[in-house]
Amino acid sequence: MKTKAVRFYGNEDLRLEEFDLPPIKENEILARVVSDSLCMSNYKAAKQGSAHKRVPDDIDKNPVIIGHEFCGELVEVGKKWRDKFKAGDKFSIQPALNYKGSLDAPGYSYQYIGGDATYIIIPNEVMEQGCLLPYGGEAFFYGSLAEPMSCIVGAFHANYHTTAGSYEHKMGIKQGGKMAILAGAGPMGMGAIDYAVHCDLKPSFLVVTDIDDARLKRCEEILPVSEAAKNGVKLVYVNTARVADAKEYLMSLTDGAGYDDVFVFAPVKQVVELGDKILSRDGCLNFFAGPTDPEFSAMFNFYNVHYASTHIVGTSGGNTADMIESLEMMEKGRINPAAMVTHIGGLDSVIGTTLNLPNIPGGKKLIYTNINMPLTAIADFEALGKDDEFYRELAKIIKENNGLWCAKAEKYLLSKKG
Repeated sequence: MKTKAVRFYGNEDLRLEEFDLPPIKENEILARVVSDSLCMSNYKAAKQGSAHKRVPDDIDKNPVIIGHEFCGELVEVGKKWRDKFKAGDKFSIQPALNYKGSLDAPGYSYQYIGGDATYIIIPNEVMEQGCLLPYGGEAFFYGSLAEPMSCIVGAFHANYHTTAGSYEHKMGIKQGGKMAILAGAGPMGMGAIDYAVHCDLKPSFLVVTDIDDARLKRCEEILPVSEAAKNGVKLVYVNTARVADAKEYLMSLTDGAGYDDVFVFAPVKQVVELGDKILSRDGCLNFFAGPTDPEFSAMFNFYNVHYASTHIVGTSGGNTADMIESLEMMEKGRINPAAMVTHIGGLDSVIGTTLNLPNIPGGKKLIYTNINMPLTAIADFEALGKDDEFYRELAKIIKENNGLWCAKAEKYLLSKKG
Protein backbone atom coordinates (compact mmCIF):
# COMPACT_ATOMS: atom_id res chain seq x y z
CA MET A 1 0.00 0.00 0.00
CA LYS A 2 1.41 3.36 -1.01
CA THR A 3 1.05 6.34 1.26
CA LYS A 4 1.92 10.00 1.01
CA ALA A 5 3.11 11.65 4.21
CA VAL A 6 5.07 14.50 5.70
CA ARG A 7 8.15 12.94 7.25
CA PHE A 8 10.56 14.41 9.76
CA TYR A 9 14.32 13.99 9.10
CA GLY A 10 15.83 16.56 11.47
CA ASN A 11 15.66 20.13 12.72
CA GLU A 12 13.21 21.94 10.40
CA ASP A 13 13.72 19.18 7.83
CA LEU A 14 10.22 18.10 6.80
CA ARG A 15 9.59 16.35 3.47
CA LEU A 16 6.39 15.39 1.68
CA GLU A 17 7.07 11.95 0.25
CA GLU A 18 5.30 8.97 -1.27
CA PHE A 19 6.47 5.54 -0.15
CA ASP A 20 5.29 1.98 0.43
CA LEU A 21 3.87 0.83 3.74
CA PRO A 22 4.80 -2.75 4.70
CA PRO A 23 2.02 -5.36 4.94
CA ILE A 24 0.31 -5.15 8.33
CA LYS A 25 1.05 -7.74 11.02
CA GLU A 26 -1.76 -9.64 12.72
CA ASN A 27 -1.63 -7.22 15.68
CA GLU A 28 -1.73 -4.04 13.54
CA ILE A 29 -4.39 -2.04 11.70
CA LEU A 30 -4.22 -0.26 8.36
CA ALA A 31 -6.10 3.05 8.33
CA ARG A 32 -6.86 6.01 6.09
CA VAL A 33 -6.40 9.44 7.63
CA VAL A 34 -8.93 12.08 6.59
CA SER A 35 -8.17 15.09 8.80
CA ASP A 36 -5.43 16.35 11.09
CA SER A 37 -5.29 19.63 13.00
CA LEU A 38 -1.91 21.24 13.47
CA CYS A 39 -0.65 22.17 16.91
CA MET A 40 2.16 24.31 18.31
CA SER A 41 3.62 21.03 19.53
CA ASN A 42 4.28 20.18 15.86
CA TYR A 43 6.28 23.39 15.50
CA LYS A 44 8.24 22.79 18.71
CA ALA A 45 9.17 19.26 17.60
CA ALA A 46 10.15 20.46 14.12
CA LYS A 47 12.42 23.12 15.64
CA GLN A 48 14.04 20.81 18.20
CA GLY A 49 14.48 17.68 16.11
CA SER A 50 15.90 14.73 18.03
CA ALA A 51 16.46 16.96 21.05
CA HIS A 52 12.68 16.70 21.59
CA LYS A 53 11.90 14.07 24.21
CA ARG A 54 9.44 12.22 21.97
CA VAL A 55 11.53 12.26 18.79
CA PRO A 56 13.99 9.38 18.14
CA ASP A 57 17.71 10.00 17.66
CA ASP A 58 17.89 8.31 14.25
CA ILE A 59 15.23 10.21 12.27
CA ASP A 60 17.87 11.13 9.69
CA LYS A 61 17.89 7.44 8.72
CA ASN A 62 14.40 6.40 9.88
CA PRO A 63 12.14 9.44 9.46
CA VAL A 64 8.87 9.68 11.39
CA ILE A 65 5.47 10.91 10.25
CA ILE A 66 4.32 14.12 11.94
CA GLY A 67 0.83 15.05 13.17
CA HIS A 68 -1.00 13.82 16.25
CA GLU A 69 -4.54 15.29 16.13
CA PHE A 70 -6.07 13.07 13.48
CA CYS A 71 -9.21 11.23 12.51
CA GLY A 72 -10.01 8.75 9.77
CA GLU A 73 -11.37 5.31 9.08
CA LEU A 74 -10.02 1.79 9.43
CA VAL A 75 -9.20 -0.07 6.22
CA GLU A 76 -7.86 -3.47 7.27
CA VAL A 77 -7.81 -4.96 10.76
CA GLY A 78 -5.25 -7.56 11.82
CA LYS A 79 -6.47 -10.86 13.24
CA LYS A 80 -5.75 -9.96 16.88
CA TRP A 81 -8.13 -6.98 16.88
CA ARG A 82 -11.00 -8.17 14.65
CA ASP A 83 -13.28 -8.85 17.61
CA LYS A 84 -13.07 -5.19 18.62
CA PHE A 85 -12.60 -3.20 15.39
CA LYS A 86 -13.73 -3.56 11.80
CA ALA A 87 -12.96 -1.98 8.45
CA GLY A 88 -14.98 1.19 7.87
CA ASP A 89 -15.01 2.24 11.53
CA LYS A 90 -14.19 5.91 12.13
CA PHE A 91 -11.51 6.54 14.71
CA SER A 92 -9.55 9.10 16.66
CA ILE A 93 -6.33 8.47 18.58
CA GLN A 94 -5.03 9.49 21.98
CA PRO A 95 -1.35 10.09 21.11
CA ALA A 96 -0.05 10.02 24.70
CA LEU A 97 0.28 6.23 24.85
CA ASN A 98 2.48 5.95 27.97
CA TYR A 99 3.35 2.47 26.77
CA LYS A 100 5.65 0.74 29.25
CA GLY A 101 6.81 4.12 30.49
CA SER A 102 7.94 5.30 27.06
CA LEU A 103 7.28 8.82 25.73
CA ASP A 104 6.86 7.48 22.19
CA ALA A 105 3.75 8.89 20.52
CA PRO A 106 2.11 8.92 17.08
CA GLY A 107 3.12 12.08 15.27
CA TYR A 108 6.53 12.20 16.92
CA SER A 109 8.09 8.77 17.18
CA TYR A 110 6.80 6.34 14.56
CA GLN A 111 7.74 5.62 10.95
CA TYR A 112 4.28 4.48 9.89
CA ILE A 113 1.76 6.38 12.00
CA GLY A 114 1.12 10.11 12.15
CA GLY A 115 -1.67 12.48 11.24
CA ASP A 116 -0.13 14.10 8.17
CA ALA A 117 -0.44 11.08 5.92
CA THR A 118 -2.93 9.46 3.59
CA TYR A 119 -2.57 5.91 4.95
CA ILE A 120 -0.96 4.70 8.17
CA ILE A 121 -0.30 1.52 10.12
CA ILE A 122 -1.58 1.64 13.69
CA PRO A 123 0.80 -0.39 15.89
CA ASN A 124 -0.27 -2.90 18.51
CA GLU A 125 0.57 -0.67 21.49
CA VAL A 126 -2.08 1.90 20.48
CA MET A 127 -4.79 -0.74 20.87
CA GLU A 128 -3.13 -2.32 23.92
CA GLN A 129 -3.28 1.03 25.70
CA GLY A 130 -6.92 1.65 24.74
CA CYS A 131 -5.84 4.66 22.68
CA LEU A 132 -7.61 3.77 19.42
CA LEU A 133 -10.92 5.48 20.07
CA PRO A 134 -14.12 4.77 18.12
CA TYR A 135 -15.77 7.89 16.76
CA GLY A 136 -19.41 7.98 15.66
CA GLY A 137 -19.75 11.58 14.56
CA GLU A 138 -20.69 12.73 11.09
CA ALA A 139 -17.71 15.00 10.36
CA PHE A 140 -14.12 13.82 10.55
CA PHE A 141 -12.76 17.17 11.71
CA TYR A 142 -14.49 16.85 15.07
CA GLY A 143 -12.45 13.69 15.65
CA SER A 144 -9.31 15.73 15.01
CA LEU A 145 -10.44 18.33 17.54
CA ALA A 146 -10.99 15.71 20.24
CA GLU A 147 -7.33 15.89 21.29
CA PRO A 148 -7.18 19.69 21.80
CA MET A 149 -10.64 19.59 23.36
CA SER A 150 -9.42 16.91 25.76
CA CYS A 151 -6.78 19.37 26.99
CA ILE A 152 -9.62 21.62 28.14
CA VAL A 153 -11.56 18.76 29.69
CA GLY A 154 -8.44 17.61 31.51
CA ALA A 155 -7.79 21.10 32.87
CA PHE A 156 -11.29 21.27 34.34
CA HIS A 157 -10.83 17.87 35.96
CA ALA A 158 -7.37 18.79 37.29
CA ASN A 159 -8.65 21.73 39.34
CA TYR A 160 -9.31 20.89 42.95
CA HIS A 161 -10.72 22.28 46.17
CA THR A 162 -10.11 21.42 49.78
CA THR A 163 -12.48 19.98 52.34
CA ALA A 164 -12.76 21.95 55.57
CA GLY A 165 -11.36 20.08 58.54
CA SER A 166 -9.70 17.32 56.52
CA TYR A 167 -6.95 16.73 53.99
CA GLU A 168 -9.27 15.41 51.32
CA HIS A 169 -9.15 17.19 47.98
CA LYS A 170 -12.26 17.37 45.83
CA MET A 171 -11.17 17.08 42.22
CA GLY A 172 -12.70 19.25 39.52
CA ILE A 173 -14.05 22.78 39.40
CA LYS A 174 -16.46 23.87 42.12
CA GLN A 175 -20.03 22.91 41.30
CA GLY A 176 -22.13 26.06 41.12
CA GLY A 177 -19.12 28.23 41.89
CA LYS A 178 -17.74 31.37 40.32
CA MET A 179 -15.30 30.99 37.42
CA ALA A 180 -13.11 33.37 35.42
CA ILE A 181 -11.47 32.53 32.10
CA LEU A 182 -8.79 35.16 31.53
CA ALA A 183 -7.59 35.95 27.99
CA GLY A 184 -10.36 33.59 26.98
CA ALA A 185 -11.69 34.90 23.67
CA GLY A 186 -9.27 32.89 21.53
CA PRO A 187 -9.99 29.49 19.97
CA MET A 188 -9.04 27.38 23.01
CA GLY A 189 -10.78 29.83 25.33
CA MET A 190 -13.98 29.44 23.31
CA GLY A 191 -13.66 25.69 23.71
CA ALA A 192 -13.38 26.20 27.47
CA ILE A 193 -16.47 28.43 27.57
CA ASP A 194 -18.42 25.87 25.54
CA TYR A 195 -17.39 23.10 27.92
CA ALA A 196 -18.03 25.16 31.06
CA VAL A 197 -21.57 25.91 29.91
CA HIS A 198 -22.45 22.40 28.72
CA CYS A 199 -20.57 19.97 30.97
CA ASP A 200 -22.12 18.23 33.98
CA LEU A 201 -19.96 19.93 36.63
CA LYS A 202 -20.40 23.62 35.85
CA PRO A 203 -20.14 27.04 37.49
CA SER A 204 -23.17 29.22 38.15
CA PHE A 205 -21.26 32.39 37.23
CA LEU A 206 -18.66 32.70 34.46
CA VAL A 207 -16.64 35.76 33.47
CA VAL A 208 -14.60 35.73 30.26
CA THR A 209 -12.01 38.46 29.73
CA ASP A 210 -9.97 39.68 26.79
CA ILE A 211 -8.50 43.00 25.62
CA ASP A 212 -9.90 42.94 22.08
CA ASP A 213 -13.49 44.04 21.37
CA ALA A 214 -13.65 42.19 18.05
CA ARG A 215 -12.62 38.88 19.60
CA LEU A 216 -15.09 39.31 22.45
CA LYS A 217 -17.88 40.19 20.04
CA ARG A 218 -17.18 37.11 17.92
CA CYS A 219 -17.00 34.99 21.05
CA GLU A 220 -20.41 36.22 22.17
CA GLU A 221 -21.90 35.56 18.72
CA ILE A 222 -20.78 31.93 18.90
CA LEU A 223 -21.39 31.43 22.63
CA PRO A 224 -24.18 33.85 23.55
CA VAL A 225 -25.15 34.84 27.05
CA SER A 226 -28.65 33.48 26.39
CA GLU A 227 -27.33 29.97 25.65
CA ALA A 228 -25.39 29.97 28.91
CA ALA A 229 -28.49 31.11 30.80
CA LYS A 230 -30.46 28.19 29.38
CA ASN A 231 -27.88 25.92 30.99
CA GLY A 232 -27.94 27.65 34.37
CA VAL A 233 -24.78 29.73 33.90
CA LYS A 234 -24.67 33.52 34.12
CA LEU A 235 -22.08 34.50 31.51
CA VAL A 236 -20.39 37.91 31.37
CA TYR A 237 -17.85 39.11 28.79
CA VAL A 238 -15.41 41.82 29.91
CA ASN A 239 -12.79 43.83 28.05
CA THR A 240 -10.30 44.44 30.85
CA ALA A 241 -8.50 47.09 28.76
CA ARG A 242 -11.58 49.27 29.10
CA VAL A 243 -11.78 49.29 32.90
CA ALA A 244 -9.59 51.44 35.13
CA ASP A 245 -8.77 48.66 37.60
CA ALA A 246 -9.29 45.13 36.27
CA LYS A 247 -8.93 43.49 39.67
CA GLU A 248 -11.43 45.78 41.39
CA TYR A 249 -13.93 45.47 38.56
CA LEU A 250 -13.77 41.68 38.37
CA MET A 251 -14.03 41.40 42.15
CA SER A 252 -17.06 43.72 42.15
CA LEU A 253 -18.87 41.21 39.91
CA THR A 254 -18.68 38.73 42.80
CA ASP A 255 -19.49 41.27 45.53
CA GLY A 256 -15.88 41.01 46.64
CA ALA A 257 -15.93 37.25 47.22
CA GLY A 258 -13.62 36.36 44.33
CA TYR A 259 -13.53 33.35 42.01
CA ASP A 260 -13.41 29.69 42.94
CA ASP A 261 -11.78 28.69 39.64
CA VAL A 262 -9.59 30.91 37.47
CA PHE A 263 -8.20 29.72 34.14
CA VAL A 264 -5.33 31.64 32.54
CA PHE A 265 -5.27 31.24 28.75
CA ALA A 266 -2.27 33.43 27.92
CA PRO A 267 1.32 33.05 29.17
CA VAL A 268 1.48 36.68 30.19
CA LYS A 269 2.87 37.69 33.60
CA GLN A 270 0.22 40.36 34.21
CA VAL A 271 -2.61 37.96 33.38
CA VAL A 272 -1.29 35.29 35.75
CA GLU A 273 -0.94 37.86 38.52
CA LEU A 274 -4.46 39.18 37.90
CA GLY A 275 -5.73 35.63 38.23
CA ASP A 276 -4.00 35.27 41.59
CA LYS A 277 -5.48 38.54 42.84
CA ILE A 278 -9.09 37.57 42.14
CA LEU A 279 -9.05 34.12 43.75
CA SER A 280 -11.56 33.46 46.49
CA ARG A 281 -10.77 31.52 49.63
CA ASP A 282 -9.79 28.00 48.52
CA GLY A 283 -9.63 29.35 44.97
CA CYS A 284 -7.78 27.32 42.34
CA LEU A 285 -5.78 29.00 39.55
CA ASN A 286 -5.22 26.83 36.48
CA PHE A 287 -2.31 27.97 34.32
CA PHE A 288 -3.56 26.54 31.03
CA ALA A 289 -1.36 28.43 28.57
CA GLY A 290 1.92 26.76 27.69
CA PRO A 291 4.84 29.25 27.66
CA THR A 292 7.75 28.87 25.26
CA ASP A 293 10.14 30.57 27.69
CA PRO A 294 11.45 27.98 30.20
CA GLU A 295 12.18 30.82 32.63
CA PHE A 296 8.63 32.22 32.54
CA SER A 297 7.50 33.25 36.03
CA ALA A 298 5.07 35.54 37.83
CA MET A 299 4.36 36.78 41.34
CA PHE A 300 1.97 34.73 43.48
CA ASN A 301 0.58 35.80 46.83
CA PHE A 302 1.86 33.25 49.35
CA TYR A 303 0.16 35.00 52.24
CA ASN A 304 -3.09 33.90 50.65
CA VAL A 305 -1.68 30.43 49.98
CA HIS A 306 -1.09 30.10 53.70
CA TYR A 307 -4.16 31.80 55.15
CA ALA A 308 -6.76 31.55 52.38
CA SER A 309 -5.82 28.12 50.95
CA THR A 310 -5.40 29.48 47.42
CA HIS A 311 -3.53 27.13 45.11
CA ILE A 312 -2.37 26.60 41.53
CA VAL A 313 -2.39 23.73 39.04
CA GLY A 314 -1.24 23.27 35.48
CA THR A 315 -1.95 20.62 32.89
CA SER A 316 -0.34 19.80 29.55
CA GLY A 317 -2.77 17.76 27.50
CA GLY A 318 -5.59 15.44 28.47
CA ASN A 319 -5.76 11.70 29.01
CA THR A 320 -7.72 8.99 27.24
CA ALA A 321 -10.78 9.45 29.46
CA ASP A 322 -10.78 13.16 28.61
CA MET A 323 -10.70 12.35 24.90
CA ILE A 324 -13.54 9.87 25.24
CA GLU A 325 -15.60 12.49 27.08
CA SER A 326 -14.84 15.02 24.34
CA LEU A 327 -15.82 12.61 21.56
CA GLU A 328 -19.06 11.63 23.30
CA MET A 329 -20.06 15.26 23.91
CA MET A 330 -19.36 16.13 20.28
CA GLU A 331 -21.27 13.11 18.99
CA LYS A 332 -24.29 14.14 21.09
CA GLY A 333 -24.02 17.77 19.97
CA ARG A 334 -23.43 19.05 23.49
CA ILE A 335 -20.27 20.95 22.50
CA ASN A 336 -19.15 22.38 19.16
CA PRO A 337 -15.41 23.08 19.05
CA ALA A 338 -15.62 24.18 15.41
CA ALA A 339 -14.87 27.70 16.64
CA MET A 340 -11.27 26.55 17.13
CA VAL A 341 -10.78 26.13 13.38
CA THR A 342 -9.72 29.24 11.44
CA HIS A 343 -7.77 27.82 8.47
CA ILE A 344 -8.19 24.92 6.04
CA GLY A 345 -5.48 23.30 3.92
CA GLY A 346 -4.34 20.16 2.17
CA LEU A 347 -1.40 17.84 2.75
CA ASP A 348 0.75 19.99 0.46
CA SER A 349 0.41 22.93 2.87
CA VAL A 350 1.62 21.10 6.00
CA ILE A 351 5.36 21.80 5.79
CA GLY A 352 5.11 25.55 5.26
CA THR A 353 2.36 25.87 7.84
CA THR A 354 4.15 23.83 10.50
CA LEU A 355 7.44 25.69 10.19
CA ASN A 356 5.70 29.08 10.23
CA LEU A 357 2.97 28.30 12.75
CA PRO A 358 3.78 31.00 15.35
CA ASN A 359 3.50 33.68 12.65
CA ILE A 360 0.11 32.63 11.30
CA PRO A 361 -2.74 34.32 13.20
CA GLY A 362 -5.95 32.61 14.21
CA GLY A 363 -6.71 29.26 15.74
CA LYS A 364 -6.48 25.69 14.55
CA LYS A 365 -5.11 24.94 11.09
CA LEU A 366 -7.17 21.99 9.86
CA ILE A 367 -5.56 19.74 7.25
CA TYR A 368 -7.37 17.33 4.96
CA THR A 369 -4.69 14.84 4.06
CA ASN A 370 -6.11 13.44 0.82
CA ILE A 371 -6.37 16.79 -0.96
CA ASN A 372 -4.08 19.53 -2.25
CA MET A 373 -5.04 23.02 -1.12
CA PRO A 374 -3.03 26.01 0.07
CA LEU A 375 -3.64 26.92 3.69
CA THR A 376 -6.55 29.35 3.52
CA ALA A 377 -8.24 31.38 6.23
CA ILE A 378 -11.97 30.68 6.47
CA ALA A 379 -12.46 34.45 6.71
CA ASP A 380 -10.95 34.78 3.20
CA PHE A 381 -13.34 32.37 1.47
CA GLU A 382 -15.81 35.11 0.52
CA ALA A 383 -13.19 37.32 -1.14
CA LEU A 384 -11.66 34.37 -2.97
CA GLY A 385 -15.14 33.32 -4.08
CA LYS A 386 -15.48 36.36 -6.33
CA ASP A 387 -13.31 34.58 -8.89
CA ASP A 388 -13.58 30.94 -7.80
CA GLU A 389 -16.78 28.89 -7.59
CA PHE A 390 -15.20 26.45 -5.11
CA TYR A 391 -14.51 29.15 -2.54
CA ARG A 392 -17.80 30.89 -3.34
CA GLU A 393 -19.78 27.79 -2.39
CA LEU A 394 -17.67 27.20 0.73
CA ALA A 395 -18.23 30.83 1.79
CA LYS A 396 -21.99 30.36 1.36
CA ILE A 397 -22.00 27.23 3.53
CA ILE A 398 -19.88 28.91 6.19
CA LYS A 399 -22.10 31.99 6.25
CA GLU A 400 -25.15 29.81 6.85
CA ASN A 401 -23.33 28.25 9.81
CA ASN A 402 -22.49 31.44 11.73
CA GLY A 403 -19.05 31.65 10.16
CA LEU A 404 -17.94 28.24 11.45
CA TRP A 405 -16.48 25.23 9.70
CA CYS A 406 -19.03 22.40 9.67
CA ALA A 407 -19.92 18.94 8.39
CA LYS A 408 -21.56 20.35 5.27
CA ALA A 409 -18.45 22.34 4.41
CA GLU A 410 -16.28 19.26 4.95
CA LYS A 411 -18.46 17.14 2.67
CA TYR A 412 -18.38 19.78 -0.05
CA LEU A 413 -14.60 20.16 0.25
CA LEU A 414 -13.99 16.41 -0.01
CA SER A 415 -16.42 16.04 -2.90
CA LYS A 416 -14.58 18.68 -4.92
CA LYS A 417 -10.98 18.07 -3.88
CA GLY A 418 -10.90 14.48 -2.62
